[in-house]
Amino acid sequence: MAFVRLRTLSEAEAYARCYGEGDENVRSVKLEPRRPRLFHGVSGEDLRVAFESRLQQREPAHDMVVEAVPDPVSDRASNGHKPAAAA
Repeated sequence: MAFVRLRTLSEAEAYARCYGEGDENVRSVKLEPRRPRLFHGVSGEDLRVAFESRLQQREPAHDMVVEAVPDPVSDRASNGHKPAAAA
C-alpha cells in the first residue's frame, strides 16, 4: 500500500515530527522574500566586447628589457652527485 500525504506540513510541524517538542531556544522564523535584482541593460557579453575594444585602442607597450636572473640551483658546482631531495 502506498503512503498518501493528506496535506503539507508547516516548518514547525515538520520540526516537531523530526525532533520532538524541542525547547524554547529553537524558533521558526519567516523570512521576507528577496528583492528582485536590478538589470542595468548591459549583458556580460556587452562588457566583454567593450573591454576588448578598449584594449585594442591602447598604445602599444614599450618593449621592456628583463634581466635574466641566474638560477641559484643550476649555478652550483656540480660534483656528479644528485641533490638529496632528488635521490
